Amino acid sequence: MIETWYLICSSFPLQFGIILVLGLLFGSFLNVVIYRVPKMLMRQWQQECLAFLNQTENTDEVEKLSLWWPASHCPSCKTPIAPWQNIPVLSFILQKGRCRSCKVKISYRYPLVEALTAVILLSVFLVHGFTLATLGFSLLSLGLIALSFIDLDEQILPDNITLPLLWLGLAFSLSVSFITPADAILGAIAGYLLLWLVGGAYKLLRHREGIGQGDYKLLALLGAWMGWQTLPFILLLSSVIGAIVGIILILFRRHSMQKPIPFGPYLCLAGFSVIIYPHWIQWFYNWVGP
Repeated sequence: MIETWYLICSSFPLQFGIILVLGLLFGSFLNVVIYRVPKMLMRQWQQECLAFLNQTENTDEVEKLSLWWPASHCPSCKTPIAPWQNIPVLSFILQKGRCRSCKVKISYRYPLVEALTAVILLSVFLVHGFTLATLGFSLLSLGLIALSFIDLDEQILPDNITLPLLWLGLAFSLSVSFITPADAILGAIAGYLLLWLVGGAYKLLRHREGIGQGDYKLLALLGAWMGWQTLPFILLLSSVIGAIVGIILILFRRHSMQKPIPFGPYLCLAGFSVIIYPHWIQWFYNWVGP
């Protein structure tokens, strides 16, 4: 065991290969998280509403659902997916993007998430090396990927992903982070309050919600991992990216200006940019400074 670990620590190609394989496997699992977590939350909310109304639910008509059950299956024909049919990216290519049983097209989202996860984890590894920092930032990146796609699909940022990551970021600052615990705590507080104030001002002026509370917690999460000093840059970059994407959607896809656009993915993208290139922050303050 010791010899194996020494070999891994001394071999860059082996480290690269391990991160690549793990990225693809975690990407496959993230597809499950992105699809099932909103459905699990919806069922939980329905049960809470029924309990509040003193009504009972017919459990015979409700299929059990978790991240582990039921096993992976085709959404169309419900045929279970065998392990050799569930190899990230490769199975999609070999099956030509179709279910082997019913021949229904498989969404390109699945191999996209798998490949994207692998690329992101490899990027973190190449920047931070085979270190505990890479482990921490990889866990953060996995959470940001899941939150981004869930927000795109459902316009929600689940607390059961956001809050554990926030606490993990505070714990991470105690040992292997590039920020101090004080900066992490101030980052979490400032991140939440910053968007809370912006959202409150928008509601006061426009008499409707403009920023979801999930976004407050997401910026607090990023502040806990990266410190309060990064928040102006993250907020500016995410706003610019969101504005550009919003204008493109309105111009070319006839997206209604009254229809909300999720802000979470742009916060996640800005946060990830800091992970892979921390020098952005110094460049930003040199640019805005005297």
